[in-house]
Amino acid sequence: MAGVDEIEIVVAHQERATLRVGDVFLKIDAERGRTDVEVEAMALAPIPTPRMLWHQPPVLALAALPGTELGRLGEPSPASPAAWAATGAAARKLHDAPLPPWPGRTPEKAAANLDAECEWLVTTGGLPADLVKRNRQVAEAALRPWTPVFAHGDFQITHVFVDGDEVTGVLDWSEAGRGDPLCDLASLTLGHEEHLGDVVEGYGKDVDLDVVRAWWSMRSLLNIRWLIQHGFDPAVPGGEIDVLRARM
Repeated sequence: MAGVDEIEIVVAHQERATLRVGDVFLKIDAERGRTDVEVEAMALAPIPTPRMLWHQPPVLALAALPGTELGRLGEPSPASPAAWAATGAAARKLHDAPLPPWPGRTPEKAAANLDAECEWLVTTGGLPADLVKRNRQVAEAALRPWTPVFAHGDFQITHVFVDGDEVTGVLDWSEAGRGDPLCDLASLTLGHEEHLGDVVEGYGKDVDLDVVRAWWSMRSLLNIRWLIQHGFDPAVPGGEIDVLRARM
């Protein structure tokens, strides 16, 4: 890393921080288990991931990926429809891989978390009660039994890098585990509904779009308290609150 002129803070909050030093990303996590999962998940994943340089808890060093982010929440994606389709194909390849040996999200756990977050949003006045109620109803469709797959767990567009129409790598595997494949597809297309068709085309399998839409409501309801408490704004244009309003 000789000749580095500055250190860039990519993200920082109470739980973790990511720094960029030249072509190296340093991830510092307060909970060792998350970086342990990330290391193991990247080793098992059948799709491109960052190259691990070293791991000395609580720090994980990763090489920078080529290409650029698929997009950002609240902004038009600069990526082509073909790049979105390629991302759908990468998701399908991951979901078809053998299950990781550790557990993940279950419908029962998701339902319990949803109940807790909806109660918090209403009792604190964080959101109008009718907005929470409507999206809680929409989210019900996601709480059906699902067949677990190898899921990324946080498959949002800023974690996918592309170069032209090809996926060059997927970042941030700390939430990986056994999960619902449609949750990954929903996380990817949250706030970018216009690209859902491209993703499904690349995924190459029948997808229940109502369940994907249910996960948009679910993910938004589950994330708002965490975002607020860690200094992020869920009310940014195209963000979680806008996603919830779109369901009304």
